[in-house]
Amino acid sequence: MTDLLIRGGKIIDGTGNPWIYGDLLVSGDRIEAVLPPGSANADNVAEVIDAGGMIVCPGFIDIQSHSIMPLMRDNRCLSKITQGITTEIMGEAWTPAPFGGKIDDPISGLLIDNLPEWRERAMGWTRFRDWLDAMIDVGVSPNVGSFLGGGTLRRYAKGMAMGPADAGELDVMRRVMAEAMEDGAFGVSYALIYPPDAFVETDEIVEVCKVVAEHHGVYITHVRSEAAGLIEGIEEAIEIGRRSGAPVEIYHLKAAGRANWHKMEQVIEMIATARAEGLDVTADMYPYIANGTGLTAVLPPWAEADGKLYENLADPEMRAKIKAEALNPSGDWEAMAAWSGPEGVMPVGFERDENRKYAGMRLTEIQADRGDADWVDTAFELLLSERQRISTIYFSMSEDNLAEQLRQPWIKVSTDAGGMDPAWAEPMGPTHPRGYGTYTRVLGKYVREEGVLTWEDAIRKMTSAVADRLSLHDRGVLRAGAYADIVIFDPTTVTDNATFEQSHQLSTGVRDVWVNGARVVSEGVHTGATPGRIVDGPGRAG
Repeated sequence: MTDLLIRGGKIIDGTGNPWIYGDLLVSGDRIEAVLPPGSANADNVAEVIDAGGMIVCPGFIDIQSHSIMPLMRDNRCLSKITQGITTEIMGEAWTPAPFGGKIDDPISGLLIDNLPEWRERAMGWTRFRDWLDAMIDVGVSPNVGSFLGGGTLRRYAKGMAMGPADAGELDVMRRVMAEAMEDGAFGVSYALIYPPDAFVETDEIVEVCKVVAEHHGVYITHVRSEAAGLIEGIEEAIEIGRRSGAPVEIYHLKAAGRANWHKMEQVIEMIATARAEGLDVTADMYPYIANGTGLTAVLPPWAEADGKLYENLADPEMRAKIKAEALNPSGDWEAMAAWSGPEGVMPVGFERDENRKYAGMRLTEIQADRGDADWVDTAFELLLSERQRISTIYFSMSEDNLAEQLRQPWIKVSTDAGGMDPAWAEPMGPTHPRGYGTYTRVLGKYVREEGVLTWEDAIRKMTSAVADRLSLHDRGVLRAGAYADIVIFDPTTVTDNATFEQSHQLSTGVRDVWVNGARVVSEGVHTGATPGRIVDGPGRAG
């Protein structure tokens, strides 16, 4: 008995091949066959789905997910699943495991108030895989996998101290990295503008990436600069790949700040040249002109050295030094307020009631409301009040660059966001819309409306291109034997509804979604099913 027959739709298999009409059969958690249209016998099928007028494609794989904490709160991953995302790959800079070494709290500062049970669990996550196993034990809707956070690796061996790792600390990093690869990590991820990653020198990353390469993994990176030092940041990433032997993936490729927009042409040429020389370098991106990170990114990284950010902001002498550097950056750190000016900085992630009124206001507007001397003082006071990084949106990118990046054959689509439900997320204030609409925005705006991509190429950049980068050879495609991660969407209506002003809006047009053969979205509504599994990197032991 076959479990499922999907018929009548245009099948786009994820490889980039032209669409075909066909019958798609699913048995258990696998695709049984893709047959010519009308040739499948429905008599021995438990459920028949009519996909007439729809596109049937593989589930999307998000190579830059931040769903670690959201999945602890809500295992449905609603805003991602309703975009058609069936696999969440996490781990940019930070992972809650392994816990040990010089890390005194695996989820310090990131614990959502109603999740005390997760802190107790996290204290026992001595191996990288312990956290992933806990996710599956509880049950999650999407598949989950991760890179080892390079910041976590650094903290494990050296804490938040600045300076290069000594020989003993580097040995610890090599050991922990090898263990993580054996536990299923896809490689190591560094975000080189955030402490402690920003304290790490190139040579140290190369040594860690040599271990990654031995286990056939990937070096994935938020490069050291996406603005004034963008060219140098890309050069460093390529150098690390060349010296370590590890493939390189560049997170959320962008040229930030009007003065740097012209550099994207050179970056595209650099990556194409490196590939022509035989270096495996690729990138991913999200389709928005604004990026999102913490308000702490307007301050120099050394302000957070030894974990003393708030202590430093409260000390008049240190505060004066930090302010001077924030207003006149030295050029050796990523001063995000310089990208767009303080008028382009929009803090949104406030937790204290007295600050929530500022959510969605620009930093200069908050300054005026508070009567502060300048925007830096406003940032200081907000951070001291909240005592957390304060999620913030920075308007800094070019729409023309987005379209040109999407056309590149080596680019992929990613969200750089976690999964949310408007029911619990909206009261927390605005957020970046990419967590709700990245994939549907590409399909609706850049395929249907603007013709920047074909359906087939857009879907390839969301599915098999990501699966191939991660060595997930049985996902990201519709073919016999592959896992049944399947999406059915309406090409005439698929769209993102989330905006910067009204961010907590689910996408529409994705009708049905299956993960490992289990239906998690039916007629646009989450079923409550949690069939997600761990997806492993190529170094997984056994």
